[in-house]
Amino acid sequence: MTAPTTLAADLMVGAAEIARFIYDSDEFRFQRRVYYLCTRAKRPLPHFRLGHRIATRRSTLMDWIALQEGNAHA
Repeated sequence: MTAPTTLAADLMVGAAEIARFIYDSDEFRFQRRVYYLCTRAKRPLPHFRLGHRIATRRSTLMDWIALQEGNAHA
């Protein structure tokens, strides 16, 4: 089991925080893009809900990005 401090460091909560990680900006248009990637994309961004907010782990997101990169070269 992962220590709580490790989980807190790995966890991103809210579209703004996820957008900052992916796009290096939390502008509204990038937050909307995060919601799109979670709900309507062909290969949805891995996420879960904490109440009404979306959340994801940095490590899971990095694995997902690596998988997308691998699919692009196939």
